[in-house]
Amino acid sequence: MALVPETVARFVKSGLAVAVERGAGSEATFADELYTQAGATTAGDAAALLRDAGVIVTVGRPSDAMLADVRAGSIVVGFLNPLGDPEYLKRLAAAGVTALAMELIPRITRAQSMDALSSQSNISGYKAALLAAAALPKFFPMLTTAAGTIPPAKVLVLGAGVAGLQAIATARRLGAVVSGYDVRAVVKEQVESLGAHFLEFDLGSDAEGAGGYAKELTAEQQERQRAWMVEQIGANDVVITTALVPGRKAPVLISEAAVAAMKPGSVIVDLAAEAGGNCALTVADQTTVSPNGVTIVGTTNLPATMPADASRLYSRNVYALLSPWIKDGTLAIDMDDEVAKGAVVTHDGKVLIGGNA
Repeated sequence: MALVPETVARFVKSGLAVAVERGAGSEATFADELYTQAGATTAGDAAALLRDAGVIVTVGRPSDAMLADVRAGSIVVGFLNPLGDPEYLKRLAAAGVTALAMELIPRITRAQSMDALSSQSNISGYKAALLAAAALPKFFPMLTTAAGTIPPAKVLVLGAGVAGLQAIATARRLGAVVSGYDVRAVVKEQVESLGAHFLEFDLGSDAEGAGGYAKELTAEQQERQRAWMVEQIGANDVVITTALVPGRKAPVLISEAAVAAMKPGSVIVDLAAEAGGNCALTVADQTTVSPNGVTIVGTTNLPATMPADASRLYSRNVYALLSPWIKDGTLAIDMDDEVAKGAVVTHDGKVLIGGNA
């Protein structure tokens, strides 16, 4: 849910009128009565709500049918996938809206509370470790029992961004022996601070790109990395992958040969399934089993499996983004603001990326 009652109350206190589609929050545990108690109105006609709204807050991007009901000059806020679908940006511009992409919030100190990618990635990393523990046919922690000692599971997390670090922390709390790997050498200290072992492999150059994200590796680097990965992956019971490159297909880190090297009963949780997958055998939105008995979890949109807290965090991100631009009951984006320059992707009928037409 894009806005929760707690945040609605803050917007109302700022002088804005908030309208919520009836029943929209019910599956995220937020009933209509909670919204009305917070000062919002609820209505069943979504098209009418879109036509009347000056600001439209969504989680995913509005469909083309929804855009037909959005009035020119309104503000649209949500995850818009601007780097992955430039044609959609053209349709947003044609609709005459000012669109803010939550995934393009700049990674600066002032914008940390607005960073929805991080808040949602935290949930994905946490849930990935739980899914792996549930699918693995053995314990995560070491257990000493009267029947003997059970060794701990070995977990490898590929990618040490927000999701990867949370997966490492959660797997460690569950008692597994955890290793982490990332093409960005700078994250070694963060991985080790969580009690995990950092795997090191010389790619010939660092792979950290703009904004702290991983940049795309060359074809030669990817091939060398995959060959080395076969051995590392085969030595683990669980592999959680989190590697994404903004606007590109996810890099394949786990080849079919690497899956074949894993023991029967091993588990792969692929957090990049929606972007094509880090595993060559991943099927988006499905859990499959390889010929040698490896379970591959391709569930997408993991934050939606924890909708209550995912909604709370996202809603707070939205409020942190918009509240500085609210004055006297009116929301007007300051286009010279550093955050706006990074996040606004369409304005005044034009497509903008990073503030440049």
